[in-house]
Amino acid sequence: MSVKGVHHVSLLVADTERALRFYQGILGLALCEGRPDLRFSGAWLCLGEQQIHLLELPNPDPTEGRPAHGGRDRHLALSVTDLQIVIDDLEADGRFYSMSRSGRRALFCRDDDGNALELIEVV
Repeated sequence: MSVKGVHHVSLLVADTERALRFYQGILGLALCEGRPDLRFSGAWLCLGEQQIHLLELPNPDPTEGRPAHGGRDRHLALSVTDLQIVIDDLEADGRFYSMSRSGRRALFCRDDDGNALELIEVV
């Protein structure tokens, strides 16, 4: 047995439709087809061969007291082709973000449920 890669990451959300406004509207992710009836709301988003699963379930983790800079919290890192487009979309939506302190062309932001994301520009 060998690990070949990441298939999907699951994130808890309080409201799937609200979460989709961020993941589809700002990040531009598409819905995957074939999500079975799991007896709870959610959505599967496609990232090539990988996916993000949004699970509409109660969050057992505190949402207050998390670090303002998502790089100091657990986070999902996504590659993007143009970070400036992401910055423009985040600012247009009034969302807080912070630039990576590593010197890389990257930023950290949070979705409406406090999940931290790192968006890294790749060529």
